[in-house]
Amino acid sequence: MSVSLFFSIQHPPLNTATCQTSTGRTSQITAQLLEFNFKNFFKNFKKESKILSEETITLIESHLENKNLKEALTVISHALRNIDKAPLNIAVTGETGTGKSSFINALRGISSEEKDAAPTGVIETTMKRTPYPHPKLPNVTIWDLPGIGSTNFPPQNYLTEMKFGEYDFFIIISATRFKEIDAHLAKAIAKMNIKFYFVRTKIDQDISNEQRSKPKSFNRDSVLKKIKDECLGLLQKVLSSQPPIFLVSNFDVSDFDFPKLETTLLKELPAHKRHLFMMSLHSVTETTIARKRDFLRQKIWLEALKAGLWATIPLGGLVRDKMQKLEETLTLYRSYFGLDEASLENIAKDFNVSVNEIKAHLRSLQLLTKNNDMSFKEKLLKYIEYISCVTGGPLASGLYFSKTYYWQSLFIDTVASDAKSLLNKEEFLSEKPGSCLSDLPEYWETGMEL
Repeated sequence: MSVSLFFSIQHPPLNTATCQTSTGRTSQITAQLLEFNFKNFFKNFKKESKILSEETITLIESHLENKNLKEALTVISHALRNIDKAPLNIAVTGETGTGKSSFINALRGISSEEKDAAPTGVIETTMKRTPYPHPKLPNVTIWDLPGIGSTNFPPQNYLTEMKFGEYDFFIIISATRFKEIDAHLAKAIAKMNIKFYFVRTKIDQDISNEQRSKPKSFNRDSVLKKIKDECLGLLQKVLSSQPPIFLVSNFDVSDFDFPKLETTLLKELPAHKRHLFMMSLHSVTETTIARKRDFLRQKIWLEALKAGLWATIPLGGLVRDKMQKLEETLTLYRSYFGLDEASLENIAKDFNVSVNEIKAHLRSLQLLTKNNDMSFKEKLLKYIEYISCVTGGPLASGLYFSKTYYWQSLFIDTVASDAKSLLNKEEFLSEKPGSCLSDLPEYWETGMEL
């Protein structure tokens, strides 16, 4: 499809009589198009990757089916407002020496040496909770609670003292077997209708020790099963059920059960809080990067619907967009995927190269600059032409968005591609610096079709 032909496309052709019908008839056609696209868009996402609850999706579909476009947009606006303003409070409790502070730092995506990190290797002396805000998302707070064993409170009083009603869920940590008091605490939490999760830390150390002591008979899976069974023993007796237990390393969140823990939390969080939690996670696996991309794509798609952006793309107005807005949006997305300035400095140290060398390989930093004789407008044209021809996106379905939707999609996909490439040091540094959009379609094909 040529660019000129692409810009001549309108909604699916209607006959003259249809074009001259009343506003009500036009609204019905619009609602039918929206209903079709809404259903097809959200069915591509798994539950843990949806930013809307099934109830909200059903309600919007119902309004669209009944041609109540205004009511549908009201529900969408309310949902987006909840997503933007939702706070997320995570309670982490455990005894001194269990790796609790390191776990909190891992959730926040920072090392123990960074400023504002939860202090590690410190004997707990306070009986008060300590808040640790997420370094990039002010609405996310992880609370360090003193282990119940270090207090003289029974479980019920402990929860009251720690203001249990303010948390979205509890994570109970141990570096060895869980104790009976941990099980009783979980039981008290369950009575409050709050989710709880047992996390067994320092698994990497256990695996390493076992491998050194039994090099011939060592079997990683068998060791992990034995540790989990030992943790379950006492807990099952007290709770009369099999509680969720996750074996993790605080220093490698891509290994063991850390990814499984993230997925479980996403599934069980209220839908409007999933987006915030997903953005707070460290982009260290392809799964996390892909999920972030999908969450952001849903959000900008809904924002386009909210604004009623289903007209032909007025790309001619692109040159009038303020560059500052483009830069601010790109900077925000880079932060979500761990490509902000502070993160790039840490990556450069890990790779043992200069920050400038890292930046030279990042396509997202070149989007708004003219390179290879391509301006940003030309890059966007190439991107839109690709997704309209290959993925059968909104254009093929009859639903159209403004230029804003497309340049935000381009930003998301390019930044996600950069984050993915950084997962492999050798491959990343071997790539030719300066390439911008040429490899983007290959990455797009690995993602979800619009």
